[in-house]
Amino acid sequence: MDTKSDEKHVPLAEKMRPKSLDKFYGQEHIIGEGKILSQLIKSEHLVSIIFWGPPGSGKTTLGYILAEHFDFPCMFFSAVLSGIKEVKQVMARAESHKKIYKQPTVIFIDEIHRFNKAQQGAFLPYVEKGDIILFGSTTENPSFEVIAPLLSRMKVLVLNPLSNDTLTRIIKETLSNDENGLGQLHLKLESQALQMIIDYANGDARRSLNTLEISASLVKGKKITTQDVKEALQKRILLYDKKGEEHFNLISALHKSLRNSDVDASLYWLARMIAAGEDPLYIARRLVRFASEDIGLADPQALSIALNAKEAYDFIGSPEGDLALAEAVIYMASAPKSNRAYVAFGKAMKDVESSPFEPVPLHLRNPTTQLMKDVGYGKDYAYAHDFAFSTTDMETFPKKLKGRKYYEPGNLGLEKDIQKRIDWWNSIKTRVKTEKRAQENRDVKKQKVNHREKKEAE
Repeated sequence: MDTKSDEKHVPLAEKMRPKSLDKFYGQEHIIGEGKILSQLIKSEHLVSIIFWGPPGSGKTTLGYILAEHFDFPCMFFSAVLSGIKEVKQVMARAESHKKIYKQPTVIFIDEIHRFNKAQQGAFLPYVEKGDIILFGSTTENPSFEVIAPLLSRMKVLVLNPLSNDTLTRIIKETLSNDENGLGQLHLKLESQALQMIIDYANGDARRSLNTLEISASLVKGKKITTQDVKEALQKRILLYDKKGEEHFNLISALHKSLRNSDVDASLYWLARMIAAGEDPLYIARRLVRFASEDIGLADPQALSIALNAKEAYDFIGSPEGDLALAEAVIYMASAPKSNRAYVAFGKAMKDVESSPFEPVPLHLRNPTTQLMKDVGYGKDYAYAHDFAFSTTDMETFPKKLKGRKYYEPGNLGLEKDIQKRIDWWNSIKTRVKTEKRAQENRDVKKQKVNHREKKEAE
């Protein structure tokens, strides 16, 4: 086998991947002196970790460095390519290794957010027993993408996009490195060309080195110019940047087409996002938000359909699961629209944020101890089911907020009926209040009569 020929086809970014923390540039907030990764190495104590950050920020590299330092066996998983069968096979080997060598296996999962719940759950008992140390890398928020039992047993480390200074340092190190970089070519890099690479990289080390590698292959002399970089950028494969402007442009177009009740345009923008490589679960989360924000109680079924679409995709994946998202998009685009619940909650939050927290009225507090009863907790509380129509005129707002109105139903869909319900309840409460006052007046009159009769008798 021709080793040199094989190495020729290894990407420059892979060749330059650092093998130790002292060669790793950036992310000082977690690898600096006294920071968490340095402390883990110093204490010789390794824990399961999720590395959450944008592409090219060093997630995979840091996982490899930790595994290498602790000299544990390490297995790499791609969530895109691996299924539950492969997961269980590897877990069985890890369990066996732990019994024989008293040593855990490091399992590194690239794009852990692409594993479904069942696949993630397969790791849980082995993490708990210490058979494996689990490393996961993700560009998506772990709170949404990783099951809670697994997330609670892992430390989440947030990585930031690399700064321009850090990218400059990486590029210059690559140009001077004889063993793994471009040092043997003795190339110079124009300052404007350097800035062009950095601007395009947008905090992504891998992207910067890929551009540098192509530029170096195009250079005619010993200096990489802006023209070389421009040519290299023309030759690059355009990828959908989940953190870039186009990502936000497309989701904005989908959201606004749905809001405008345009079924066909909504389907087009959905197809555009899926074709561009957007994570379908991100789209599903946005549909859940849309159902609450823009349809609301005009059609509460929309929220259930959005959640069902998310579960369906999570269960069967692409491409079959994409149809569940399309179904949800069609339903939501054609559903009646209302943002009244969204507006109402905003008003309530504004009151909470702009005024001191009002104490809960004593009659609404639960008297769980005798002391609480003695100081008035629960006194005069009216249990709704003990009254006609299961409601009372009891005040349930704090005194200073009495009479506040937040929610005003619209005139489309179910909200027309909700308005009727609210009007009915208000009429019942008014009737109860009127009858209560009338009874109070009768009681006062009766007391006066009794008092007068008593005096006359004396």
